[in-house]
This record gives sequence, structure tokens and C-alpha cells, in this order.
Amino acid sequence: METANLLLDAFGRIRDLTHDVVDGLGPGQLTARVDDRANTIAWLVWHLSRVQDDHIAEVAQVEQAWTTGSWVEQFGLPFEPSATGYGHSADDVAAVRVESGELLSGYHDAVHQNTVKYLQHLSGDDLDRIVDASWEPPVTLGMRLVSVISDDLQHLGQAAFLRGLLERMAD
Repeated sequence: METANLLLDAFGRIRDLTHDVVDGLGPGQLTARVDDRANTIAWLVWHLSRVQDDHIAEVAQVEQAWTTGSWVEQFGLPFEPSATGYGHSADDVAAVRVESGELLSGYHDAVHQNTVKYLQHLSGDDLDRIVDASWEPPVTLGMRLVSVISDDLQHLGQAAFLRGLLERMAD
């Protein structure tokens, strides 16, 4: 299997799972919390999309979908446009409010399109390129991409768990 195809498959699964998690949910479900410090589905999906957008844009040396599209305005969040959710407080999590899953999946789709554009031409040799020398050992492109995939899947699992919990509680 070619490197690009493997990565495209992984990020395609993330896109599909993102839709599965948010499709059909309303604002109450998207922002429900199991306690006052817990993450919400809206925050988890926004955050995983923001991190993917930020990291892919950085390695591809392009602008983020968040700032080149109208996403900052559509979401209307009280954060700097550069915010990705890293280090957010419980109050910040509560501030991520959306009217439907369509806004979250729409933004993720825009991020996914940029991801696909970048990944479709990668080769195995590209994965050894150093993208962050401030760490020891330095972070390669392959390490960065695996980190994004891992982070996205963990957050999607959390969001899927919350969705299932909320659905059971509603029965």
C-alpha cells in the first residue's frame, strides 16, 4: 500500500466518524456535560478539527481552513482565531456552542479537503522530514501525522461515548 493511500484511509475514517458522532444532534445534546468540568461533543469535535487544521496547514505551509473560510465568523467563539482548544478551561469548553452538528461537520469537511490535498502526493520518504526541531528527538512529518490521527481518534471515541450515554439517558 502506498503511503498516501494509507494516510488518506486513516483521515477518511476520522471524517466518517466525525459525521457519525454529530449527525442529527441538536444544541442541547452537543453541549451537554456529565459534570461542570467535562468536555462536550461540540468542544471535542471542534477541538479535534482545529488541531488537524492547524497541524496540517503548518506542515503543508498553507493557511488554515478556519481562517481562510468563514468558519471563525460562523462559529462566533470568544477565542482568538489561533485557538485550537489546547489548554482550554472548563469555561472555555462551555463557550463552544453550536446550533447543529452540521456546522461542526461542515468545518471538519473543509479541514478534511485540505488534508486530502496535502496527503495525496506524499511518499514514504517525505515522512522522515523534520517538522519540529524543538523536541528531542525532533518531530518528523510521520510522527506529527500519527499524533494527529491518534488525537482525533481519541476525541472521537470520547464524543461517541458521550453520544451513546446521552441517548441512553433519553430513553
